[in-house]
Amino acid sequence: MTRVIMYTDGACRGNPGPGGWGALLIAGKNERELYGGEEVTTNNRMELTAAIKALKALNRKCKVSIYTDSEYVRKGITEWLDAWKQRGWKTAAKKPVKNMDLWRELDALTAEQDIEWHWVKGHSGNPGNDRADELANRGIDELLAAG
Repeated sequence: MTRVIMYTDGACRGNPGPGGWGALLIAGKNERELYGGEEVTTNNRMELTAAIKALKALNRKCKVSIYTDSEYVRKGITEWLDAWKQRGWKTAAKKPVKNMDLWRELDALTAEQDIEWHWVKGHSGNPGNDRADELANRGIDELLAAG
């Protein structure tokens, strides 16, 4: 099974505001960069989108290590998701789960892969995370330049 390392990140200028997502995929000596942006979004939506787009880029089952600086994404997928589903996509406070559309999509994609989730401190000199952050900001920059 192919081993893939992914670094994902989201960024937003204003929250909500213009946002971007970025992902760096590494498989052996091969690297692939992905990024994009949305005009009005939130940082959490961009963090989730980065993970979704990275996983969608895979064309077969892989052993995946995902590195994110978002505790929201890591804890959401590894700790909170099962309870949300059991409660009909409600939080412990009985409120609808925010970003449910993206959580459902991420949940479906994770079922197709063998994934380990890792948290890394953002803006701390981790080269993969720094590149993902640069890609997310490129997504915003290109969106604003086109607008």
